[in-house]
Amino acid sequence: MLTLTRSVGETIRIGDDIEVHVVEVRGGTVRLGFKAPREVTIHREEVYRQIAEANLLAAQVTADTLGALAAFAPAASASPAEGSAARAPEAPAT
Repeated sequence: MLTLTRSVGETIRIGDDIEVHVVEVRGGTVRLGFKAPREVTIHREEVYRQIAEANLLAAQVTADTLGALAAFAPAASASPAEGSAARAPEAPAT
């Protein structure tokens, strides 16, 4: 881990695209401002962990869930070639 000392109004750069600004220091609290491209996500650690946990839970699929989803799947049918031979001929248009 890199540890730096900065004062209010000073900036830290991460790569070419990210700036961290020291906005305010009050007691034991430091306010930071971030400038980064929109595609870079920035979260507090506790929020990041909640997102990671929610994603992990969403990715877990149980056999019960798959069975419940199977009830909504269309029934297996004959192949298209077999299906066309089994159809009744259409009535001529009048």
